[in-house]
Amino acid sequence: MAAVPGGLFAVYKPAGVAWSCVREAVELRLLRELNAAPGRAPRQHVRFLPAPGGAVGLVATRMPVLADHPLVRGPRFRKLKIGAGHRLDVKSSGVFVLGIGDGNKLLTDLYNCHLTKVYTVGGLFGKATDDFSDTGKLVEKTTFDHITREKLERILAVIQGTNHKALLMHSNIDMKTQEAYELAVKGLIRPMGKSPPIITAIRCLQFTLPEFQLEIQCLHETQQYLRKIVHEIGLELKSSAVCTQVRRIRDGVFTLDDALLRTQWDLQSIQNAIWDCQLKVKTEIEKTLGHQDKSCRQLSVCYGGNQKERG
Repeated sequence: MAAVPGGLFAVYKPAGVAWSCVREAVELRLLRELNAAPGRAPRQHVRFLPAPGGAVGLVATRMPVLADHPLVRGPRFRKLKIGAGHRLDVKSSGVFVLGIGDGNKLLTDLYNCHLTKVYTVGGLFGKATDDFSDTGKLVEKTTFDHITREKLERILAVIQGTNHKALLMHSNIDMKTQEAYELAVKGLIRPMGKSPPIITAIRCLQFTLPEFQLEIQCLHETQQYLRKIVHEIGLELKSSAVCTQVRRIRDGVFTLDDALLRTQWDLQSIQNAIWDCQLKVKTEIEKTLGHQDKSCRQLSVCYGGNQKERG
């Protein structure tokens, strides 16, 4: 008898498809396989039937309970609780994390970890649109022959420097303390609450005018925010630019290698993916939220001591 898997796994969401359609497709595939698997045998009950051959009396006979028949009971599984992690808009593609069963609680824990995500973002110099994408309504065309890779990388360095200051400010950490040093060593300096979108790293992967490709590491972002970044880079370079692609290649501990393609959205592949990612998900949650709990306890002790002194 098939069992419903529980945990976190990642799928690859293609561009042009809504994230909700991806989740529904996964759910329908799992429901189909779970309901096709052999179930438990129907229960038996004893009924007294007339004796065969016209003999007088009743005979005790074991018969299956009709209420357990598949045509009467209907499908055993009708709905699965599948939660979605950090979502991707219709135009974006890449790693999309889903949680099933107990994995929905883990999705909340991962959200509270505020882990960074990594994108490859494609750009095209020379035109601007109303929604910053190459499929939007054309607003203007500009020249781009004066742009060089060195000029682009100088703009990227400015963006990263500005965002680094914002990262420190929203992390609410005194950089002169021992705690800040320990967090930096563990790579835990990041906002642990709501903040504006922050880019922690940005670099140029490819540059062939008029096209270019960036790798952006960020948190609390939206895909539309990344398209706007491409637009603003074009303006800073005295030109214009549109975004041709937004592809998430890492979401926290999940990478492209962990993401299941559409042909792998079956029960066995999902169970294997959950098992393979189980340890690294648990380790990251314990490392991040464990430190957060420790900081909160230290803060409580500090404030508790101050209140006793005042008393």
